[in-house]
Amino acid sequence: MAKSLHTPQYEYFRSLLVVARERAGLTQAEVSTRLRRPQSFVAKYEGGERRLDIVEFIQVCAALGVDPHAVLTDVQDRVAI
Repeated sequence: MAKSLHTPQYEYFRSLLVVARERAGLTQAEVSTRLRRPQSFVAKYEGGERRLDIVEFIQVCAALGVDPHAVLTDVQDRVAI
């Protein structure tokens, strides 16, 4: 089994976060400021170089103004087990 960072399902998850950021009209730098993290943090999780843990995911959703449950439901609906 491939590490989840390199699966189509995780790529879909990352794409949801990118789309949410873009819909919010935010740059990576603006999100990083809201998170009090370097811009490279956002670039790395969006680019698939870094995995988000659940606490970071919730913080990212708050910074983007999206419901983490809605994002997870979308991923769950997409992922076939």
